[in-house]
Amino acid sequence: MKRFHLVILVTFLTLVSCGDYQKLLKSDDAELKYTKAVAYFEKGDFMRASTLFDAVSSYFKGTERSEIVLNYIAKSYMGQKDYFSASEYYKTYVKTYPKGKFVIESKFMIGYCYYLDSPDARLDQTATINSIAAFQEFVEIYPESERVPEANKLLDEMTDKLAYKAYLNSKLYYNLGNYMGNNYESSVIAAQNALRNFPATIYREELSMLILEAKYQQAIQSIEEKRLERYRNTIDEYYNFINEFPNAKKKKLADKIFNDSKKIVKE
Repeated sequence: MKRFHLVILVTFLTLVSCGDYQKLLKSDDAELKYTKAVAYFEKGDFMRASTLFDAVSSYFKGTERSEIVLNYIAKSYMGQKDYFSASEYYKTYVKTYPKGKFVIESKFMIGYCYYLDSPDARLDQTATINSIAAFQEFVEIYPESERVPEANKLLDEMTDKLAYKAYLNSKLYYNLGNYMGNNYESSVIAAQNALRNFPATIYREELSMLILEAKYQQAIQSIEEKRLERYRNTIDEYYNFINEFPNAKKKKLADKIFNDSKKIVKE
């Protein structure tokens, strides 16, 4: 019975709250809306906060409070996990107030919004690319900012995600083998491009090993005229790989590839 009464009370208070909020939306009192918007924001009710801040933004336009409102709107969308909308408001802030009190934070948050919107490496990486561009710009413009170390850390993470996507593409070509063409060659090219574009990536060893494996498979399945040359290329690749990664995770496999290739060349 007590639980039933509690449910009734909560429902009643919710209805009253909704009614008060609807009245507030229709009110012409911008100061009251602003005060309530701040209160909603501090309580974590970001949807109501953003709606009210948006409602008073035109009223405060041209005043000192205008940039505060715009900053609140961006933060409110962050609170709702609507990172696309948040990034758009942060960009609007930077464009409108290039020397504003929140401009450094806003420039960082643009990159951070894209970072949070960055999907799995198998999906489209537009947000990842935008995040990298935004963080690079932030670091260049504000090298003395206390958020530079964080920006660099997130920048490296996004760069590694692109490198991992390139690795997945290279691996896909490798798995296709000779299906409808020489996909081993495509695998090598994709991995080499990734190493060129992301030389400091944490996936450097995986990409390098994939090049070695693809060249080896290419040699195995090669036509007679190109067979010997491709085994020699495989041996050269082994030396490149083992010099850089003497304690590689796949060292046994790399050694086997080298020994098999060496036998063929000697014969």
